[in-house]
Amino acid sequence: MFMWFALFLAVLFGLTTQTPKTETFTIEGTERQALVYANTQAAPKVDAPLLLVFHGHGGQAQFAAQRFRLHELWPQAVVVYLQGVPGVEGITDKAGAKSGWQKNPGELQDRDVKFVDAVLARMAQQYKIDTKRVYALGHSNGARFVNVLWAARGDKFAAFCSASAQGGLLLRDVKPKSIFMIAGEKDPIVPFAGQKLSVDYVREKLLKTDTAKAKSNGYARFETGVSGTELATYLHPGGHEVPQAALPLVVEFFQRH
Repeated sequence: MFMWFALFLAVLFGLTTQTPKTETFTIEGTERQALVYANTQAAPKVDAPLLLVFHGHGGQAQFAAQRFRLHELWPQAVVVYLQGVPGVEGITDKAGAKSGWQKNPGELQDRDVKFVDAVLARMAQQYKIDTKRVYALGHSNGARFVNVLWAARGDKFAAFCSASAQGGLLLRDVKPKSIFMIAGEKDPIVPFAGQKLSVDYVREKLLKTDTAKAKSNGYARFETGVSGTELATYLHPGGHEVPQAALPLVVEFFQRH
């Protein structure tokens, strides 16, 4: 309890000092960037897990790092906040002038999937990464892209977290994987009803969870699925944001998988 309280105070008053490393990539002629937070604690007995984080449409990797602070919640992991680029139509940006992520496999010549491929390769070169413990978390358009990764690169990831987005038809043919799904009942951008349909599909058709043995903790619910998978949900009364209270639960979820 003291550790979490100390971390809360550090985040609240800006007392953390870890400086990320900016990595630059050239993907088919386009410069891409990512902020890399190396693990500050050794992972016990094994190499470090790797967590990739994707901001929402119009967002920035730096803001995602400041808002989510997953590198502080999980100091044993290498945490990478990737930066999107313009070119994708957004719900509030029809011209696609703001930073974003492809919404479907094959779209835009898979520019963002190729970016992730390059990030995974470089992280494996520069850090001692446990390739069986690679994770992805995204918010909004970034969460939609997490579903793209599930469909296009599912074998590269151990588990996923999507917040404020729908999986939709992308989930039809994916391999069952553990996933943490976050949705706000008053989301003004992505209708909650659509997000709930994605949750129900994962529960009933994809992971086929045992709802009779589900466990709840506030807004969080945890259900075991096929082949050792888990569906975790955080259906909260808020809007499009990612509740801060959900993030430690997401880290614990990743650590279980």
